[in-house]
Amino acid sequence: MHESRVVSDVACTICGCVCDDLRMTIDGGRITKAEGACHLAEPWFLAQETQEPPAAEIEGQPTSIDEATARSAAILRAAKWPLVFGLSRSSTEGQRAAVRLADLIGSNIDTTASTCHAPSILAIQDVGESTCSLGEIKNRADLVVFWGVDPVVTHPRHGERYSMSATGMFVPGGRSDRTIILVDEAENATRAHADHFVRIEPDRHFEAIWTLRCLLRGIAPEPNAELGADIGALRDLCERMKSCRCGVFFFGLGLAQSRLGHLSVDGLLRLVAELNAHTRFHARRMRMQGDVTGADTVLCWQTGFPFAVNLSRGYPRYGPDEFSAQLMLERGEVDACLFVGTEGVLQMSAKARSHLARIPTIALEYPTIRSSIEPTVRFTTSVYGVHHAGTAYRMDEIPIPLRALLPPKYASDAEILERIADRFRAG
Repeated sequence: MHESRVVSDVACTICGCVCDDLRMTIDGGRITKAEGACHLAEPWFLAQETQEPPAAEIEGQPTSIDEATARSAAILRAAKWPLVFGLSRSSTEGQRAAVRLADLIGSNIDTTASTCHAPSILAIQDVGESTCSLGEIKNRADLVVFWGVDPVVTHPRHGERYSMSATGMFVPGGRSDRTIILVDEAENATRAHADHFVRIEPDRHFEAIWTLRCLLRGIAPEPNAELGADIGALRDLCERMKSCRCGVFFFGLGLAQSRLGHLSVDGLLRLVAELNAHTRFHARRMRMQGDVTGADTVLCWQTGFPFAVNLSRGYPRYGPDEFSAQLMLERGEVDACLFVGTEGVLQMSAKARSHLARIPTIALEYPTIRSSIEPTVRFTTSVYGVHHAGTAYRMDEIPIPLRALLPPKYASDAEILERIADRFRAG
């Protein structure tokens, strides 16, 4: 007979918010109630322990872990240009193991950031970033601008915990003390929660941002200039930004993946730096997968670079155009791929996925998340934050501890990666 128990302060890795205030009721070896979880997280937690795929498979057939690790090592040993990709559904322990394996086999290693916020990372490397923690936003921000993102859909509790209705030291009234502005090409679900909407002309984010920079400096646009948005709306936004006590841009893929994406983010970051001559202003990326920020962070610890790293020469080389996963796959260069989580495959182009179908692949996946490809070797791994303790990095680079709620039935991805490395060394 299983006793029911409640575990408090549980962290969720579904999105980059990594909310750590959930309460889980565990009964009969399963999570039966997830209090505080959003509509994305609740079904994911309740689905744990509902599926029990084989611990390892080769060519779709169940096999032992030893056989699967031996086959994986053989695939990597035979490859001349292997790729390790993913890492955003892992934890710091698994991410470090992935980097160690990539270093051992002399492979390329890339994260899901290369198909998402890569333009933002390039802009940050070029310009720098005036940033802060989400806690500072909660306590200080009286102006919140969402640019090219729909947090009500993608990050359901972001507004509740940090940016809209959250009460803070200098915004004790919460929502009543804040002005929320949505900037995008079309209205979305967040519009219902925003005070103002600034419509950007299709693919004109770059022009709108540079118009705002001109207005901030008191420069009137030329009569026939491409402004990117209504001049009245841009003037109003500029005045609101200058006059707030503390403001923040939360920008997403609608900006980063737009035309001239990295130059648009570059301009936004420069705008934020210039606003700090008038008031306190920040910028933050809205990160998607639970620990993609941790993947960037761990890769930076180990190699000095956040994504698209090549280790074939015994030292790290950085090349977003040369070593990013999608571009290498599209060029047909990769001859073996190891996925630490396969969610990023869905964001890849059809040409990249087509090449994946022609090469040997190794996939480490959670029991409830299966890939859109059929890998040569598949390992089922336990879930960090459900079966294993660990660390996930919130979208503001704050490390959040993960708790073990249920006993693991499978090995962790770190354990599988270490076993593959041992077999590789043994030859």
